[in-house]
Amino acid sequence: MLEANRNKKSICIDFKNASGIEIIQKLAEEADILVENYLPGTLKKYGLDFETLSTNNSRLIYASITGYGQTGPYSDRPGFDVMVEAEMGLMHITGERDGPPVKVGVAVTDLTTGLYAANSILAALLARGNTGMGQSLDVSLSDCQVATLSNMAESVLISGKRDTGRWDTAHPSVVPYRGFRTKDGFILIGGANDRLFGLLCHNIGKSEWHTDPRFVTNARRVENRILLEAWLEEVTLEKTTQEWMDTFEGSGLPYAAVNDLMDTLNHKHVRARNMIQEVEHPACGKMELINTPVKYSRSTPGIRTPPPTLGQHTKEILTGSLGYSEEDIEKLIAEGAVK
Repeated sequence: MLEANRNKKSICIDFKNASGIEIIQKLAEEADILVENYLPGTLKKYGLDFETLSTNNSRLIYASITGYGQTGPYSDRPGFDVMVEAEMGLMHITGERDGPPVKVGVAVTDLTTGLYAANSILAALLARGNTGMGQSLDVSLSDCQVATLSNMAESVLISGKRDTGRWDTAHPSVVPYRGFRTKDGFILIGGANDRLFGLLCHNIGKSEWHTDPRFVTNARRVENRILLEAWLEEVTLEKTTQEWMDTFEGSGLPYAAVNDLMDTLNHKHVRARNMIQEVEHPACGKMELINTPVKYSRSTPGIRTPPPTLGQHTKEILTGSLGYSEEDIEKLIAEGAVK
């Protein structure tokens, strides 16, 4: 709620109430975009589907976000991020090499679907600029999850073979390229090609590994993955994560500490990039929120208003956008159409 709703206004409407339906229909007559996430067909019985609403607003862009889309054998299933992660391949390729499949640490399918939806809406706005017409968008978690399988899916399509399963933090075809234990945590190291492997060997005091016939090329390192990674972890266990960070600083080698969320949110780079912004919330007082991640050369986006409380702007929207009187609004509140 807090993360997704900054810079928004909140109106609470009961669309099972006839007056509530009328309010949404009136808002849709002037709206550029409507986003909904109900099961296919749910809103049609209330007269809130695209076909009905676009009759009075042909420029409306109507984005429907569902678990499995408006068509297909699974279209009537409710959609939950973790279920789609499992059904559409992501969970199978996530986790320890010999462990069970695991979900990603955040609802990543929900998030990527939201990004695809936003991009699709912007594309529809551009198309409307040429045609003058809006359109409906069928956005599903399942489709977006398949799309984000990316190179892993393409490898299966090209080879005709099943994927190679879970790789923990490792890479299936590049060695060394994974997380290693340290005295007090983990560090990711990317010796992703022969040059970088040489830098790694030099910085850990094992220059002889670079010319060892078993490790001299990436192909040989992949063949001898188990041996090389075991030797590397023996070395990384000798120091703390910060000591390795200091060792690799300025070396040109890709590396990273594995941070928890508190360390991430207080990270000097995160703070320097203004990724955390303090706001004054009407109910909770001062709080910090994650800022917008994109920096613009001419514009200054950011958190203009904190996330609203539910129904915080109901009266403002009804009076300012739809011209309802105070008397009208009190009647709507009394009958449960709005709050």
